[in-house]
Amino acid sequence: MAETGYVAIARKWRPLTLEDMSGQAHVTRTLANAIGSGRIHHAFLFTGARGVGKTTAARAFARALQCARGPTPTPCGECGPCVEILAGSSPDVIEIDGASNNSVEDIRDLRDGVRYAPQSARFRVYIIDEVHMLSKGAFNALLKTLEEPPPHAKFIFATTEVNKVPDTILSRVQRFDFKRIPVSVVAARLRRIVDAEGVTISDAALRMIARAGEGSMRDAQSLLDQVISFASGSGPSDQEVTDILGLVDRGVLYQMLGGLLRGEAEPCLDAIAAVHDQGYEMAQFTVELLELVRNAGLVALSPGARKHLDVPEDEVERIGALAEGLRADQLARTFQVLLEVHDEVARATRPRMVLEMAVARLVSVRGGQPVSALVDRLVDLERRLRAGGATRPRGRDAGDGAEGDR
Repeated sequence: MAETGYVAIARKWRPLTLEDMSGQAHVTRTLANAIGSGRIHHAFLFTGARGVGKTTAARAFARALQCARGPTPTPCGECGPCVEILAGSSPDVIEIDGASNNSVEDIRDLRDGVRYAPQSARFRVYIIDEVHMLSKGAFNALLKTLEEPPPHAKFIFATTEVNKVPDTILSRVQRFDFKRIPVSVVAARLRRIVDAEGVTISDAALRMIARAGEGSMRDAQSLLDQVISFASGSGPSDQEVTDILGLVDRGVLYQMLGGLLRGEAEPCLDAIAAVHDQGYEMAQFTVELLELVRNAGLVALSPGARKHLDVPEDEVERIGALAEGLRADQLARTFQVLLEVHDEVARATRPRMVLEMAVARLVSVRGGQPVSALVDRLVDLERRLRAGGATRPRGRDAGDGAEGDR
């Protein structure tokens, strides 16, 4: 079989410079300023969730340090060091997997090598991925080198579990915390990719993919790759994207939420039946329903809260219409009950049955009067009683007294 030469989207569209990275401006700006001012520390720690750009930033930073025209935040990509690093063949940029090279002997080899001057570039840059996987002995072996490194050595550590990195190491590095990337930022990046790839796909579908990535650019790009492969040349429809990602149809979600808020059981039971018939996971359905109730609760809490909703504009309007006339505390109670139901559904062997029986509890979460309104009514009643000269009702003590007179 002939080689296709296909490169996955996550690799093909990996940012090559700090400037090109999305969603981590607080990190890239600081690193670029450090290069520009010549205040480049000898050791860095990049921490954050998977797929948010830690290793990508490490490689981009290494190119910025090694570029023949630099150090510069915008490496040329044409000089010898840039080309070698892009090809993964630079003798002066050493990438180490902390999971498989975690012994004392591995770090001793690193410590021995760090003493030698770089062969062709400006620095010897060591990138250690998943650094938290190093053994205690390996960390101890690394400590002295971090404390007194040679001038030509730079260390970049990446980890998803910074709590496992010893404090003695943390105190000797500059730490950068990578954030989960907002849905809007991921969707904008995916739009750039599909336009360049010549794939027709709607903004709503891209937002679904971005949301499914849960803040990880790499995960979202992998899902996009899967969606494009399914379409096999033609642009996938929104429904096809929903099916590929295993997401519940939005119309069914709104049908369920409308029934809950109106106190109508039949639309809820119909929605549950549709989810079951289409083969979706009931636990996934309740998760997405929880997000919808949360969105409605925010809108009811404050009109300005709409900016915090990661949904298309047409859905914002739809949520606003559903939340109109409802109080935030009613939706908060609905959310709390649904959260308990979700836990039951996730553990149940017959989740459909559990969710159907929970409908009675969910539709009964009606809008009670606020405590402040009840207090106002009591105060008003007391005021009217006093104004009307009403006497205190005869109690048990009064009756006992009358009996004693006899």
